[in-house]
Amino acid sequence: MSPRKSEPSFRESVDLMFNRAVALMDLSPGLEEKIRVCNSTYTVRFGVRLRGGIQTFTGYRSVHSEHMEPVKGGIRFSLGVNQDEVEALAALMTYKCALVETPFGGSKGGLCIDPREYDDEEMERITRRFAYELAKRDLIDPAQNVPAPDMGTGEREMAWIADQYRRMNTSDINAAACVTGKPINAGGIAGRTEATGRGVQYALREFFRSPEDMQAAGMSGKLDGKSVVVQGLGNVGYHAAKFLSEEDGSIITGIIERDGALVDDKGLDVEAVRAWIGDHGGVKGFPGAEYVEEGAKVLEKACDILIPAALEGVIHKGNAANIKAPLIIEAANGPITFGADEILREKGTVIIPDMYANAGGVTVSYFEWVKNLSHIRFGRMQRRQEEARHELIVDELQRLSDHLGDAWSMTPNFKQKYLKGAGELELVRSGLDDTMRAAYQSMREVWHGRSDVTDLRTAAYLVAIDRVAGSYKSKGL
Repeated sequence: MSPRKSEPSFRESVDLMFNRAVALMDLSPGLEEKIRVCNSTYTVRFGVRLRGGIQTFTGYRSVHSEHMEPVKGGIRFSLGVNQDEVEALAALMTYKCALVETPFGGSKGGLCIDPREYDDEEMERITRRFAYELAKRDLIDPAQNVPAPDMGTGEREMAWIADQYRRMNTSDINAAACVTGKPINAGGIAGRTEATGRGVQYALREFFRSPEDMQAAGMSGKLDGKSVVVQGLGNVGYHAAKFLSEEDGSIITGIIERDGALVDDKGLDVEAVRAWIGDHGGVKGFPGAEYVEEGAKVLEKACDILIPAALEGVIHKGNAANIKAPLIIEAANGPITFGADEILREKGTVIIPDMYANAGGVTVSYFEWVKNLSHIRFGRMQRRQEEARHELIVDELQRLSDHLGDAWSMTPNFKQKYLKGAGELELVRSGLDDTMRAAYQSMREVWHGRSDVTDLRTAAYLVAIDRVAGSYKSKGL
């Protein structure tokens, strides 16, 4: 039997990690079980007329916890979608929302389909029918259940879902808030597409602000110059790699995709690799870098930071002992199995857990939901007033500069930069940065403050479960 087959399933891994945390808490057995279990899972099977016949599709929408409403969680399109996976992801959403203090319960959805097998018109018909099946059961609703993009879905699918909901609820003034991750011109928010990858960047920045935490990983210095291997150059992996290399000076030394991997210790051009994948469907043949056919082996390449940003379970008992990166940040959901997690912790590897690391998406989805409910773009009311107030200061500095002459002058471009008021994108990034900082500090306080907590994942679960328990207790449970 292979090491992977001998391990718990994704859902079992989530439950085991939950158990590891609640063993350190003083919860009543009843409340512990209430938090653990998935409240409901709906399976829908629907037919769509395609290519001269009827094809039947199977989809799921799972609601893990309604300690807060609406519940929140993405919809993924993948042949690997099944009930266990959707329920595990819904549970993670509950804990993730609690950790970053977004006022949602946890939910998740999926459709068992390979989007690559259908053209755009067919995908729209399938997506709209799936949305109809969910909406008529109140599994899409601004006040009850708010989906978002996930693997295999994006802005396009969210726009179709929002429009389908609006057609079914023509008098709902808040219809745009039924789903997040929409295009800007369909009620979306600036910065949502990049949000999860940006959140990974902010999480690493916060980690590197703490010498004590870096020391735990045997690291020092800053992100500048650190070698990074990224597994999966989809939306999340691409934006994380792009921001780390362009803004923080990190060196992307490995990129792993489904058809193999690229390696270059001098650094890979993320934009060039992304463009090559778009044109050729994979990384094979990319010029100027070493191609490794067995891409998974590059997970074991020596580097400072490893970023698994695609599927769950890519680091398992079979390869965990060979992982050389002292720091792993889980940009994907569940990329490290429970067994691998134990091996890595014993080795001293520091893992920034998925519950926190990929929470940028739900955080900015929260901002989009608030924007849709308030019916006004962020920054619209205060941006010009802010610029006018700043102009008073700049004018006074300019007067002082003119009076002193060469003895003192403003830095070039200072006036232009200072006068620019915060627009929606700047406010979204500021809110995300603040959220990631606060959530990290809540984890590290537990990590370093309790002798019985030796890792960030357990700390994250403790913080999240405590907050969910507090919500249930306030309801009288």
